[in-house]
Amino acid sequence: MKVVVENTVCLNTGDAAILLAIRHILKSIAGGDVQFFVFDSQPEVAARLYPKKDYPDLEFHKLLSESLFRDQHSGGIKGRLKSIYNWGVFRALRRFAQNGAASSVIFSPSDRRGLDAYASADMVVTTGGTYLVENYDLEKRLNQFRIDAILGKDPIFFTQSLGPFKKSYNRQELGPIFDRSPLILLRDERSRNHMLDLVKDPGKCHVVADAVFALADTDRIKKHLDSAPAPTGRVAISVRHWSFVSDGEDGMRRYLDSIREIATILVRDHAKEVTFVSTCQGVPEYAHDDARTARAIVAELDPDIAKHVSVDASFHTPDQLMALVKGCDFVVATRMHMMIMSLCVGTPVLPIAYEFKTKEVAKRIGVADLLLDIDTVTPSEAAEKLGRFIGSLDHYRRASLAAVLEEHASAMSATRQLSSLIGNRLPNVAGDVGKSGEQRLARLRNSKHEGQGEPVV
Repeated sequence: MKVVVENTVCLNTGDAAILLAIRHILKSIAGGDVQFFVFDSQPEVAARLYPKKDYPDLEFHKLLSESLFRDQHSGGIKGRLKSIYNWGVFRALRRFAQNGAASSVIFSPSDRRGLDAYASADMVVTTGGTYLVENYDLEKRLNQFRIDAILGKDPIFFTQSLGPFKKSYNRQELGPIFDRSPLILLRDERSRNHMLDLVKDPGKCHVVADAVFALADTDRIKKHLDSAPAPTGRVAISVRHWSFVSDGEDGMRRYLDSIREIATILVRDHAKEVTFVSTCQGVPEYAHDDARTARAIVAELDPDIAKHVSVDASFHTPDQLMALVKGCDFVVATRMHMMIMSLCVGTPVLPIAYEFKTKEVAKRIGVADLLLDIDTVTPSEAAEKLGRFIGSLDHYRRASLAAVLEEHASAMSATRQLSSLIGNRLPNVAGDVGKSGEQRLARLRNSKHEGQGEPVV
């Protein structure tokens, strides 16, 4: 079985964990014989971080919407030329869909390999995450979904937090995309509500837990539910810079001061050794480095506190990060997937929300009363909630870990809908896995989606 996973950013360990969870879920249905073509913004770096020797079933390609098209944000003659170029790309893609021939004039060798991967794929998955929100420019994502439509590949939307969509252009473009998708998995009811007036068949929209909960070590969690682990004296803290925080720089200063207060209390009052570590760090090519924010916090700690606080600035794969937090009494997590991966190995979490997705997870794991919000947190509130968390740590551990077992079951419940799709919509998997690439291309050329309208460029 061949699966395309698009829109990934595997330099972010949280996004990579989503990919590995998708891989785990699909392999639980289709068995071990699954090849994943991963379309990433920076495939060369991703391939270095997740090498073939460790991940033989992952093959990284450049995300086609970024490789094929030109950014049209510039105005004047340059913007018009880019628009004409993009129109030509769409025309060339249609010719490829019709006859399987990729033009060497427009398509580079790597682009042609990517197009061939799509042509041979039994399934296209757009990865889980929070990239379909109007804080971000959605044009790159829209172009990717337009490519999918031209190639006759209707993407499955893995667990998303998305919307609301208030811009008429986004609503006009996303509606047909959601309608073509055979399955849309959402992380919360709020996201599902954002879909109800956009999709004709809301019955294909299912709320399930974030895919990364599929990676939970359920045996370890059950063991910790029966008996609390011995304290190690270590605590991890995950931080991030957030450009959309309320009050701008003043808001970020309030957040940094609150984390500094947490670190101080952990060392001074509870004799903890504190390590700052996160999911977005240690990769020079990536735009985000949470270790930079961590260093800014540690730089202003009292020297007697700072000598018990360290910054682990290295890159960690999901497996490595989960192994690291196994040795912690708990984690204070701003990054949501730092939170989920910690819970997956039985380590309780005090969460800090920067988007509604974290608030939803906090409700589901029984720590909503302790949730800190990056927009409003103050050092005094952080100190008070940390005190309650530590004072009732066994209670919160049990509540959270019992909920994690439910979240794991919810994440794995996606196998029901996916099994139906694999059996009913993907005849390759049922009976013709051995078909040649030429036969798959012939099937693509006969796709019912061939020639559907001209995309907006």
